[in-house]
Amino acid sequence: MSTALPATMTEATYALTVALLLVAPMAIAGVALLNTGLGRSRSAAQSLLGSLLILATTVLVFAIVGICWTGHAAHSGGSFELAKKSWDWIGLEPVLMRGVAFDAMTTRAPMAAMLEIFGVALAAIIPWGSGADRWRLVSACTASAVSAGWIFPLFTHWIGGSGWLAQLGANFGLGSGFLDSAGAANVHILGGLTALCVVWIVGPRRGKFPKEGISTAIPGHQVVYVLLGCLLSLVGWMAWNAAAAVVVLGEPLTAIFSVVLNTLLCASTSIMATFFITQARFSKPDASLCANGWMAGLVASSACAALVTPGTAILIGCVAGVITPLLVELFELGLSLDDPSGAISVHGAVGIWGLIAVGLLGRLDGSATRGGQFLAQIIGITALLGLILPMTYFFFWIMNKVIPFRVDEDGERIGMDLHELGGGAYPEFVMHRDEFHR
Repeated sequence: MSTALPATMTEATYALTVALLLVAPMAIAGVALLNTGLGRSRSAAQSLLGSLLILATTVLVFAIVGICWTGHAAHSGGSFELAKKSWDWIGLEPVLMRGVAFDAMTTRAPMAAMLEIFGVALAAIIPWGSGADRWRLVSACTASAVSAGWIFPLFTHWIGGSGWLAQLGANFGLGSGFLDSAGAANVHILGGLTALCVVWIVGPRRGKFPKEGISTAIPGHQVVYVLLGCLLSLVGWMAWNAAAAVVVLGEPLTAIFSVVLNTLLCASTSIMATFFITQARFSKPDASLCANGWMAGLVASSACAALVTPGTAILIGCVAGVITPLLVELFELGLSLDDPSGAISVHGAVGIWGLIAVGLLGRLDGSATRGGQFLAQIIGITALLGLILPMTYFFFWIMNKVIPFRVDEDGERIGMDLHELGGGAYPEFVMHRDEFHR
């Protein structure tokens, strides 16, 4: 891992990284398919169309204005002096990505920009599954635009390059500064925290909590979509983690094999742990929870794949797989949070575990100390929970007053497909009678 990355890379490294970037969006496709399968059948078309519209919205908004605040090494950012230290808190770039030289061969900036574009799209699609069956398309796209235009770019700047979290090591001797292998913080935890804000605002689906302290099971309508989404996500995640290791951390090409292996080990160990946990608790394994366990392992690998050994990756994945079903149950039964996709647990909570694991178990550079690195990770997590979460909720709360997030009662009853699109995803099939309960 290099703390001062060269501006250019060899042609072989450049070509292979481009190939990886072309495969990385498979992760977005996998999450979109998983969100659809975990929702109801009468909202399936709206779910997938919503993923496409959210992707389009975030890409456009980020390319036009979001990139301005993310910043790149070629331009100075907005900083201030405090305690004789420079605190770089925001980027200052030209609009429409005019500060990125996409025609410059072998430079890192275009690849970093593409990773950010994919990241902002995935971060916005993650909460879409949590608001399934009751979150309106227009309000979801509006919320995604706010995330892409301000929230994601701001935190991405903090953890990258000259951002104040990345410089905790140089300024205060806290390890190598805040470390995130491939977007666990600005993509997955941010997506999970955004999902939490959405669930708070839209409330539970009708019939989910008919009596206080009791939760009614509303199973996903198509577990095949869910499991296929897991397989697609694996392909995209391995490419994403490998590309990020080269572009963001400056790892050599030889590190790609260990990154891919650690990604697979995390996911495999995590799903096996969830399988045995659900087998022990329910006498039979739960397919949707096992899918959540698989995704949790991938999320944990986003934090650590380039920073740990294979043995450590197995341990991290095991912990992720154990805590995921327990957290899903805690949030649903204990806190009455209706999160159909499990994004709060899978992306939010497990992403935090991955960052903590980097501080506890990740490899150290130079004179960095274990305690200093752990403290840097905790400061980054605190910034997410103490600054980004309240900011996100405040913006969404204001937006909900202007453009209501939740569909009206009749729209939820007949389904989001009929209400928003005028037609269902499965017109040839009769839906389950209990889907129309009052």
